[in-house]
Amino acid sequence: MHHHDLLRNMPLFESLSQDEVTSLAERLEERKVESGTHVFRAGDPGATLFLIQEGAVEISTGDVKHKTKLAVLYPGQFFGELSLLDGSLRSADAYAEKDCLLQALDRDDFLAFLQAHPQAATKILAEMADRLRQTNALFSQQVSRDVLEDAEDRLTFGQRVADGVASFGGSWTFIGLFGLVMASWMTVNALIGEKEAFDPFPFILLNLALSTTAALQAPIIMMSQSRQSSKDKLLAQNDYLVNLKAEIGIQQIVKSQVEIQARLQWLERQQRGPTVKAETDKHETVAT
Repeated sequence: MHHHDLLRNMPLFESLSQDEVTSLAERLEERKVESGTHVFRAGDPGATLFLIQEGAVEISTGDVKHKTKLAVLYPGQFFGELSLLDGSLRSADAYAEKDCLLQALDRDDFLAFLQAHPQAATKILAEMADRLRQTNALFSQQVSRDVLEDAEDRLTFGQRVADGVASFGGSWTFIGLFGLVMASWMTVNALIGEKEAFDPFPFILLNLALSTTAALQAPIIMMSQSRQSSKDKLLAQNDYLVNLKAEIGIQQIVKSQVEIQARLQWLERQQRGPTVKAETDKHETVAT
């Protein structure tokens, strides 16, 4: 696609005349970016607007472990306009998902173009507002989930049995039932006499049963406690992700709102400039 056709097919520049598009196309600089590399990173100096001619670019924030994808842009779209307008550092990462052919527009050329064509600045503000809505929609999506329910769904039959045994063994029902069985066992054997008792005093069979029960119950309880520790880790990790997403979302929304307000003020100053100059010339003419 020719530079002229690329600009003409972008909503940002579709209102320009043929000569204006041609003049702007002459200022573009072609850049190739290989797949899997960054066009720029958050914190880099911003001095260039990029138009996508071929390929796909992912816009994201955060590090590798906690990356939040904001948008994926394709041919006919642009990015890098925020830092280009205010001269601040890049606020997000731009990553080439495919081999990209980009057209770069320098900051000085771009600002000169906007001053000459305020309608293009209005379109940029509209595009920024649309991206802000997309960001709001992204961070309004539910990130919290019932991690305990997910963990329960992955339990094996043996693990479910172990949890059931551990839960029952640590209840008052078990204590009361076990105490009743022991009391009944010792009472019956004491009343029927030593000769007819199936477990006479000192109740060796009962001691064996108690030792066996304790030996089996201990590893089962440890298995259940280990899984409970895993559940606690899942809960802590989920809380961290929820808090992280909320923090990033608030930062992005506040920053975007501030940037949009700054752009509106800048556009108002640009539109008032010619009017103020015309009124000044008129007063000078009347005074003369």
